[in-house]
Amino acid sequence: MREAAGEGMDAFVGCFVSATKEAIGGELTAETMAELNSDQVTLLAWDILHEEVMDGGFVQLIHNGYGPFIFKNPLAKALKLWGLRELSKLIYSAHTLYIKYGEQIERDCTDDEFMALFEQFPEFDDFDDTFVEEEENWTADIAHYIDENIERFANVEH
Repeated sequence: MREAAGEGMDAFVGCFVSATKEAIGGELTAETMAELNSDQVTLLAWDILHEEVMDGGFVQLIHNGYGPFIFKNPLAKALKLWGLRELSKLIYSAHTLYIKYGEQIERDCTDDEFMALFEQFPEFDDFDDTFVEEEENWTADIAHYIDENIERFANVEH
C-alpha cells in the first residue's frame, strides 16, 4: 500500500481496486456484491466507469452493458457523499441520455455499427470530454477519500 501511494494516485486507488476484486474472486456479481460494503461497491463502480469512459466514452460503457450498474444504482449519490459533486452531476446528466438512448446503444451490433454509434449519439461527447479533463482530479479525490476512510476498504495491520 505504501509502495502504491508512492507511485501516485492511480496506483494507490488501483491497489484497493485490485484487492477488492481479488477478495470477490475477480468478478462482480449480485452474489459477490453482497460480500462488499457500499464504499467497496462504489469503488468498483468507479473503476468500471473510469476504464470504460477513458477507453471509449459513455457510449462504450453503455454498449458494453454497464449502463444499469452505473445509472440505476446510487453511484452518483455515493460519489456526492464522497465529496465528488461534479462527478455526481456528470453521472446524473449522462443518466438522462442513458434513459433516452440506452436501448439503442445496448443492441448487439457489428464493429462498424458500434463505431457508428459515436456519430449517432454526439450528445455524450461533452460528458466524455469533461470526464477526461477531470479524471486526474477525481482520482485524487477518490484516493483522498480512501485514505481518510481506509477501514472501509481494507483491514490494515501495522
